[in-house]
Amino acid sequence: MRSGLRTARAPLFAALLALLTGACASTSTTQQFLSDPRKIFLPDPPKLTAAATKGQHEHQRVLANYGGAYDDPKLEAMLTRVVDRLVAASDRPDLAYKVTILNSPTVNAFALPTGQLYVTRGLLGLANDSSEVASVVSHEIAHVIAHHADRRDEEARRAELVSNVVSDVLSDPEDGALALARSKLALASFSRAQEFEADGIGVGIAAHAGYDPYGAARFLTAMGRNADFRVGGRSRDRGLLDFLSSHPATPERVKSARASARQLSAPGMGERDRSMYLAAIDGLVYGEDPIDGFVRGRKFLHPKLGFTFTAPEGFSLDNTAQAVLGIRESGNEALRLDVVKIPAEQTLIEYLNSGWIENVEAGSVEELAINGFPAATATAKGDQWTFRLYAIRFGSEIYRFIFAAKTRTPETERAFREAVNSFRRLSLAEIRSAKPLRVKVVKAEPGDTVEHFASRMALIDRQLDRFRVLNGLNADDQLKPGEYVKIIVE
Repeated sequence: MRSGLRTARAPLFAALLALLTGACASTSTTQQFLSDPRKIFLPDPPKLTAAATKGQHEHQRVLANYGGAYDDPKLEAMLTRVVDRLVAASDRPDLAYKVTILNSPTVNAFALPTGQLYVTRGLLGLANDSSEVASVVSHEIAHVIAHHADRRDEEARRAELVSNVVSDVLSDPEDGALALARSKLALASFSRAQEFEADGIGVGIAAHAGYDPYGAARFLTAMGRNADFRVGGRSRDRGLLDFLSSHPATPERVKSARASARQLSAPGMGERDRSMYLAAIDGLVYGEDPIDGFVRGRKFLHPKLGFTFTAPEGFSLDNTAQAVLGIRESGNEALRLDVVKIPAEQTLIEYLNSGWIENVEAGSVEELAINGFPAATATAKGDQWTFRLYAIRFGSEIYRFIFAAKTRTPETERAFREAVNSFRRLSLAEIRSAKPLRVKVVKAEPGDTVEHFASRMALIDRQLDRFRVLNGLNADDQLKPGEYVKIIVE
């Protein structure tokens, strides 16, 4: 959660959606010179083309949304070598690219049409060799070469036109709904086709550059396992989600990527550079940067803003740029914490009744104190969820807890109250001791086991599963003496 966050009015359905939610040509400048011979000849500031100006704007927006750039010259040099090698092997070696590492724990990579490539440090920490990273970068280069962004925009404009026709022309609601559904399906299918196309082109580029083409299938598998780990292994019906998703389901992509690799090379061919890659990411920051707050089990700490709280038993937390989100393993309870500013003269009772969230129950608003801080609470009710709201005045800002439950019981009320009562100011010692977790590459010695290294992980929750996901290991895989693996340390 970033400091200084501002959020707007939050209807119940929007709040619930936020609670339960937790992206894939060189520019030119002109210079004009003074022509008056009586003056010193100095260049005017460069004037950017419209495309370059838009590219700069998009770049700044990406940095703002992903925690800025991650400064690691060693990693940047490694990635630049990978990019240069892939571009030289592509059908468009004349295009210019620049790669930026984003200071984000999310596993993501994407490209702008200008050739600006982005890779998060979360993705770099999940990968296990150079061929896996090359598969990601070549996939994004393929998007640029195939002009997918331009084609996607055109399809989006067509879908918007259909939507307008539906609302303005068609009078039969059923016919209108059918036409709108068809346009959305066409747009989703188009994007899914782009992803498969970029996968195929990317595997070919990586293979022609001398990398192991099976790196794409391995990394897509790792992404699927990481996603499953993040939802706590809960089974979900992903059919509907995948059907209208902009990205194909991971198993489909793994199968397709493996088939593309099989056409180009036999398994074991091509470079992986595992030792070199692991050496490059040794010391990489893992998880959230403490400057934006971080999760330790059920506890959330924000040294910059100076507070901490502990979620109820059974909750897993996710720190996003907009808020801290949490959900219970059963999926029947959730929480959100964010921060806003309100006028100094407005009381917390007035704020809870101001309409920032809908359907506050009459008579439920009351004042209280939480660890010495002024606070107020209220309840609200939606169609399927009930909400317990807390607003806490902490310094010049208001911290808002939204707890949601499908069924309100004395047990849920007690758990939510205990969680909000854990909200307190961090001590100076706690702030000073807040350091990021980092990837540490270690060598397996004779007798070392998966369980041994998992127990050394600084993260205390689900250590064994996390270690296997981080190192691309199956449940029955064992370590070999001399093999290098990643652990997470403070």
